[in-house]
Amino acid sequence: MLRTTLAGLRMHKARLVTTALAIALGVMFVTGTLVFGDTLEEGYSTKVLGAADEYAAVAIPAWDEGAPADPEAPAPVLPADTLEQIRDLPEVAAAGGMTRGDAPLLDKDGRAVGSVPTIGMSVGPDTRFQPAEGSLPEGSGEAALATTSADATGYGVGDTVTVLDSEDERHEFTVSGLIDFGVDRELSYRGVVAFDEDTTREMTGAEGYSEIDARAAEGVTDAEVVRAVEGVTGSDTHVETGAAYGDRLAAEAGGDTQVLTVGLMLFALISVLVAAIVIYNTFAILVAQRQREMALLRCVGSARGQVFLSVLTEALVVGLVASAVGVAVGVGAGWAGFAFGGEALGADASQPLVVGVLPVVVGMTVGTVMALGAALLPAWRATRVPPLAALRTSATAQGLEKGIGWVRITVGAVLFLISGGIVFAATDGDSTGPTGMVLTTVAGLVCFVGVVVLSPLLVRAVVAAVSPAMRRIGVASMLAADNSRRSPKRAATAMIALTVGATLITGYAVVSASLKTTMDERLAEQFPADYRISASLDDPDAVVPQSAVDALEESDAIGTVVERRRTSTESDDASGDLAVRSYIGATLGEDIKSDAVSGSLADMGPGKVAVSEEYAGGREAGDVLPLATEDGEQEYEIAAVLKDGGGMRGVTLAPQDFEKAFPDVDGAAGVLVDGAEDASAQQVRDAVYDAVADAPKVGVSSMAEMRAQFDDMLNIAFLAIAAMLGLAIIIAVFGIANTMALSVLERTRESAMLRALGLARGQLRRMLSIEAVVLCLIGAGVGILLGIVFGWAAGTTALESMVFTLPVAQIAVFIGVAVAAGLLASVLPGRKAAGASITGALASE
Repeated sequence: MLRTTLAGLRMHKARLVTTALAIALGVMFVTGTLVFGDTLEEGYSTKVLGAADEYAAVAIPAWDEGAPADPEAPAPVLPADTLEQIRDLPEVAAAGGMTRGDAPLLDKDGRAVGSVPTIGMSVGPDTRFQPAEGSLPEGSGEAALATTSADATGYGVGDTVTVLDSEDERHEFTVSGLIDFGVDRELSYRGVVAFDEDTTREMTGAEGYSEIDARAAEGVTDAEVVRAVEGVTGSDTHVETGAAYGDRLAAEAGGDTQVLTVGLMLFALISVLVAAIVIYNTFAILVAQRQREMALLRCVGSARGQVFLSVLTEALVVGLVASAVGVAVGVGAGWAGFAFGGEALGADASQPLVVGVLPVVVGMTVGTVMALGAALLPAWRATRVPPLAALRTSATAQGLEKGIGWVRITVGAVLFLISGGIVFAATDGDSTGPTGMVLTTVAGLVCFVGVVVLSPLLVRAVVAAVSPAMRRIGVASMLAADNSRRSPKRAATAMIALTVGATLITGYAVVSASLKTTMDERLAEQFPADYRISASLDDPDAVVPQSAVDALEESDAIGTVVERRRTSTESDDASGDLAVRSYIGATLGEDIKSDAVSGSLADMGPGKVAVSEEYAGGREAGDVLPLATEDGEQEYEIAAVLKDGGGMRGVTLAPQDFEKAFPDVDGAAGVLVDGAEDASAQQVRDAVYDAVADAPKVGVSSMAEMRAQFDDMLNIAFLAIAAMLGLAIIIAVFGIANTMALSVLERTRESAMLRALGLARGQLRRMLSIEAVVLCLIGAGVGILLGIVFGWAAGTTALESMVFTLPVAQIAVFIGVAVAAGLLASVLPGRKAAGASITGALASE
């Protein structure tokens, strides 16, 4: 029986090529993801350990884990004399300390980089950070930049940079080098300007050390150095070996790697699912076409179990060979992913590829199990073929068309109703967040099962609907319509794979477009101006200098200037301090907008307030709101209750009322600026930056730039996800091509008869092309419909008050891709059918 099976594989190897390719692509994604993740994690470790393991001991201040967190409390430091005590230890050959504080770096526009001050840090030959380019700073005129700071500002070695000291005085330095600070999240986010120790203390005003690194004397072990340092520093310091410290940092960075790996693995599983559908469809059609062969085996004495094992053996051989190919290609894909993306993710780009046992074993197991699992049902069907079937004059795949009836309709309808109920529960407003996302996912899976059950009926119904039009187009399209209606179940199983990919891509496109529209509206609400100028974030009492406000109001390039005053007062409930604000120079409801639950911002005026819903306490417009002011409690009429999540959180007062209630608030926490109608964008930008030139720590945000950055992030994310999901669509196209090829083999005599009756080669090719295009359009259409529904549901549960947006242009592209996929899938089968000998085909049966 084994020889018979292997002979069958050799005979039908051409029919199994696309099946093997589908398996290989799925395995490639799985193996490549694991190899990429392992190499990335090792790259993080190499970067961290390459600096830390050179030191026998690393000492850092210990935080009081039992004390409540106080974000305004200064970070603990090691006393200044601790370094000298460590250097005097006989176990220590050399030691260096790092001092750190705030040292805002100015960009080329003279503005402070980032929303929080850049870190000023001391580095030297005995500290664990060394330059990736250039040299460490020497003397008071040099500074080194973090590579992240250099990327953000465009500065390089040899450039002159301006840095603010603790008194906000400007100092210029020459960039001596660039330092890669590895995977430390805070250093990467805030950026670093590195000086020598004396310059660091002068610039930051910091005392003590944030870290001390010690090297071991000759013949002394790291553990001995750790014990000696602990004897000097005491219990308020955490001391560990450099290798242990590096392992801990690498493990923290590895958490990000695991998240990325899991995310990529989800897309890999989607590809595996699609490949499994293709494999099942292929074996189902092959078994149906080989009824005579299976029956003959039964006639000559083969038991049902032998026939069953024969089909599974075919699947096993194909699975093993394709999995091996997929693993090999996956290793290459993992290498390519790390080569192009490893450095961008912060890993050591020189890290060699890591290929462990796990990616190989997982890849081989996934591919083999996927092939065997998908072949189980077709193998079982093969055992149901009666021996007398061998006496029939022809063998077709008609067995695939059984079971299309009321049972299928009932089961599909019930699944759709269940899915709809789950979607309703997920989007009713009480299940938003993670719970809603889980419910939406479950609803999508249930609905997809319903689509699988009803897919033959969908194919038959759609083809029946378009058949009248297809019949008027020509003979080829008329025959294509008849063929599709005749074998709806086979067509449906082929299109399901494409439906999966179309659903996921359309769903993400809907979420992306809706998120973009929603965030655009929120940005317009929270930043209702061309520019927003904000007081320094590192000082809660800071205000925008009045000189800057005056300069803006006097500029011809500026149209309107709105000052936003801000303070806080006690709340009458347990929700914490209540934010109170007022807008000077703006008409609420026109210049400043926010969605109202009750009332209208246009009704604002003296004696009235607008309050966000969370602080309204159930009150509505027209009710009275008590408010604690500097002169005691005052009562105001509520003009509008605003939706939560907008830019007017808390209470908004009229300017006259705010000045009277909080007379000690002097200055604007923020300023909103619109350009004059006749001013160019560059003139407005120059006027804004000139006005705040003497206040470098004041933040300047451009509405247009913020929207562009957000759009770029969404577009990059969409393209990346679409590219990964595109692999699933490629596999689906292979599946459709395989189905068409097997269909051509099954209908060899039929095609020959059509040719004998006068159907031209070109007409036969067009007939198969139209069949494939119709199949792809149905699969894509169902996927697009599901993607729209569940994209809306997912977006609604993930983002409150989401503005649904239908990405018409992207959906049109998907439809175009479906047509192209159908045409591509029909090329080789069409050529084979058109090139077959008429007399040979008619005589073959």
